[in-house]
Parts: sequence; C-alpha cells; structure tokens
Amino acid sequence: MNPLTILRDSLYFFRRHFTRIVQLCLPLVVLEALFTQLLQRHLGEDASPAYAMLVSLLFYPLYSAALILYLDTRSRGQETPKRDLFARAVQLWPTLALLILLSSLLIMAGLALFVLPGIWVMINLVFAEYLLVLRGLPVIESMRASARLTKGHFLRILSCVLAVLAPLWLLDGLLLTLFPEPRPGVQLALDSLSGFLQLFSSVVLYRLFMLLEDKPAA
Repeated sequence: MNPLTILRDSLYFFRRHFTRIVQLCLPLVVLEALFTQLLQRHLGEDASPAYAMLVSLLFYPLYSAALILYLDTRSRGQETPKRDLFARAVQLWPTLALLILLSSLLIMAGLALFVLPGIWVMINLVFAEYLLVLRGLPVIESMRASARLTKGHFLRILSCVLAVLAPLWLLDGLLLTLFPEPRPGVQLALDSLSGFLQLFSSVVLYRLFMLLEDKPAA
C-alpha cells in the first residue's frame, strides 16, 4: 500500500468521475458556503465557531454520504441514479451528523491538549463515516471499528492525508494573498472551491479503506 500509488489511483478516479462528482456534491457545497457566509454577516466577526459547525452538520453529512455511496457503487461497476444516492443519504443524515459531531468534538479536545493527540484521534476516526454509511454500523461501533482498522497504519494514513491537505492549505494561503478582502460573491466562490477540492480526501480515504478492509488479519 504505497501512498503514492494510492494517491495516483485516487486522482485517476477523481478526474475520470469529476463531472458526476461536481453534479452530486457541488450544489450542496455552495449552499453550505452561502449559509455560512450569511450567518457570519448576520452575527458578526465575533460569532462563535459553533454556528458554522451547525451549518456544516446540516449539509456536509448529505453530500459526504452521497459521495461515499457513489464511490462504492462505481467501484463495483454499478450505476446508481443520483436521486437514489440522495434518498439514502437523507436516511443516513441523523446518525452520520451525530458521528461527525462526536468526532469533531473529540478531535478538538485532542488539539486542545496539544496538537499530536488531536492528530491521533483524527487518524483513528478517518474510516468511521465509511463504516457507518457502507456497513451500517452504529455510531460508536463505527468509531471503534475505525480505530481497529487503522491500527498499525498510522503513518501511512497520515502521509496520505497530509499529501492531500497540504496543497489545499497552500492554495488557500495563495488565494488569501490574492484576495485579502474579497467581495461576497468572490468569497462564496473561494469557499465553494475550497470545500469541493477537499472532497478529494474522501476519494483517497475510500481507497485506503477498501485496501485495509480487504487485507487479511494478521
């Protein structure tokens, strides 16, 4: 499981299915960015980050579940209508939103203790969404199963995550330099672009998830 091979295969899939992924996820990503922007304008710059998290919990579980289901069906050579993917995503929304909320709180608690505990928690929970959406595990069991699945693969998973996120952080920094005080429309476009590109990490983690799940137990 060479990280470079995983990234190469994931990039090939992302490029090949780019149009479908755009159609599936971008409208909700834009809505999420729009609602966040409107909320920030209404509450002011001193508003608690918890409000932005609530907006994310409204939209992210929907397009995340839809994308995971799409990745799974296409990887098995199946073609599922978009409406069916969203219908299933809506059914999964309550439990997936709870999982994401609990995971976020645990990661933030770990980061508050110093950076490394937060990173350790994040890596241990990277497959929880896939286990809930694709295997139907309950919230807590998804988190436990994810921790078991990542055991012994911390550095490999971290390398893949950083290889995806580091260029996105650089891009965000570059865009912030180019647009230090963007107008609302430009800000919406930048936030939507950033949110959509981060979905590539879901493709990479799905590839890792399938490889580790298929790996025989030692």
